[in-house]
Parts: sequence; C-alpha cells; structure tokens
Amino acid sequence: MRHTVASPRRNHHAVLFAAAAALATGSAMAAEHMLMPSPQTVHIGHFNAALKPVLTVASGDIVVLESAGNMDPAMVDQSGTVPPSAVPQYVRDIYREVKDRGPAGHILTGPIAVTGAMPGDVLEVRILDVQLAADYGYNRMRPYQGALPDEFTSLWQRIIPIDRNAKTAQVAKGVVVPVTRPFFGTMGVAPDASLGRISSGPPGVHTGNLDNKDLTAGTILYMPVHVAGAMFSAGDAHAAQGHGEVDLTAIETGLRGRFQFIVRKDMKLTWPRGETPTHWIVMGLHPNLEDAMKIAVRESIDFIVRRFPHLTREEAYMISSVAVDFHVTQVVDGTKGIHGMIPKAIFAR
Repeated sequence: MRHTVASPRRNHHAVLFAAAAALATGSAMAAEHMLMPSPQTVHIGHFNAALKPVLTVASGDIVVLESAGNMDPAMVDQSGTVPPSAVPQYVRDIYREVKDRGPAGHILTGPIAVTGAMPGDVLEVRILDVQLAADYGYNRMRPYQGALPDEFTSLWQRIIPIDRNAKTAQVAKGVVVPVTRPFFGTMGVAPDASLGRISSGPPGVHTGNLDNKDLTAGTILYMPVHVAGAMFSAGDAHAAQGHGEVDLTAIETGLRGRFQFIVRKDMKLTWPRGETPTHWIVMGLHPNLEDAMKIAVRESIDFIVRRFPHLTREEAYMISSVAVDFHVTQVVDGTKGIHGMIPKAIFAR
C-alpha cells in the first residue's frame, strides 16, 4: 500500500513545515503517499484500535488523503440540485459495498499507521494544504438534535452546489457563503484498545470529531497516542462552518488534504492541542459546556506555565482572561467543545 506520488501544489506554510520536519526527523527528503477513499480504505462511523492500517508511513512522511462526503448518493441524485456526475464514483462504491457502519455516519479514510508511534507519544499532524474535492455539499438537521432540539423536530436537508473556482456556496436565496477555509471536521487516532469500538460522533482524548474550523491549511494538530502506530483517520470534510455548528452539520462535502506526520517523543498530552502561525490552541471537551470551558482554561494555564516557566499560575490565569479568546467549537456532538486561542505575539521573544 505504500508508494510515493508526485507532489501537488505547495504553499508557503508547506515549505516551512517541510523544512522543520526535515530537522525534526533527520531526513532531508520525506516520502509522499496518496490515499484515496474506497471500500477497502475507509471505515464508517467509528474508531477502533482493532482496525488494520490501510497505509503505513514513516515519521516525517507526507500523505495526500481524500475524504468522501457523508451524504447517500441516492439522496443527491433525487435532489436534482447537481448532476449525477458530480458524485465521485468512489462515494457510490463505498455506499454500495461497505456494510459495517456506525454508530455514527462519518466516512473516515484510514487508518494510517505511523512507524515508531507508541502509547504516551504525541502525533504531530501538519496540515499542509486542504482543497475542495466535490462540487456540492449538504446541510442536514435531524429531529431533536442540534443546539435547539425541541424546536426543530423534523428531518430537513439541503444539497448545496459549490463553485470551486469562485470558492463560494449559495446556501439560500440571496445568501452566498465563502468556502475559502475548508477543513476536516474529524481527524483522530485509535483509542485505547480496552475501549473497543467507539462512535466517531463525540470527540475525546482520541481527538476525532473536533469540528474545529481553525484547524485548516497551515496549522498543526497535536494528538496523544494510545496504540502502536497511532492509527490516524480523517474525514467529515467541511467546506464552511460557524463556531458552534448549531444545527448539527456544516456544509459537508469532500476534501483533499495534504498531511505530514511526525512522531513526538518529547511531548506529553492529555488533550489534543493545535497551533496556527499566530496562535496556540488549547481544547476542552466534555458533555457539559461549562465543564468543557473549565478544561480549556486549565489547559491554557498549563500550556502557558510550561512554555514560559518564569510565569506563575496566577499570571497564566490572568493572561487567559485578558488575552486568550475562548470559542465554542461545537455544541452538537454529544461531547461539546471549547477551544482557547493563545496569541503568540503577546509573549516577548
């Protein structure tokens, strides 16, 4: 399953990331792989340490990974909104052939094993590039779900055409949403084997369905590793989403991402963290939104005092109040999310 492919378009962040990764891994040239979704390379609705890897890579390697949209092709065809040719053939193959599904509905490409990753390590995933891979998306409300479960009690869904050239999507009459910062809603590793098969719906210490719109091209995701190889999977592609994702879904679509994987044995994490060119991201995940906020604030304090040991916990708590923006990541996945954006610029170099 392992092979090298020609490199797609690189952006500025990708060049910086590649140079840093070469230093981190001691390699001047990272191997590059392509992983397309198919009935043999996806799993639907769950994470499980028992899943076998569909691709094995070395630390420092790059993978171009495509994800399939979660909408049944029959529903897309019936809508008449886009022609049947807009549905990639691999989506039709997956819905026809993959019968092992659930408990959730996310189509996840993977898992990818990263050689050398062991429980207690951290998997650093550099998101080098993210591109739209479909000409349509959808938004769906399910009965008694979302942020207002008692007010929206019927199934409602809309197929949304996407103009990949203009990078726009018309979601309603007279309402055009930019799709300039697509991202993977779900990026995760296998949970501890003792947990068995878990739903891909709620995020957790395995990371998974964060639905964090700030983790787009040019950013980094750090995930605690629970099993040998880490076993990374990604999907739940979002063309656009607001913080909160309040009606249950974003503009769900298909994406092609370019990821670089680095095993970090010098880091220890309990919860996933992230990084952008301008901010560090800390995360709190809990079924109760207030408790998720408390976890995120504690993570912010912990990050600041460890990164800047001359600062006290009281000072870190103060900084978290006066300078860190805490966003409601999402409130619809069972386990709710808060993430704090710690600005790098406030700290003297």
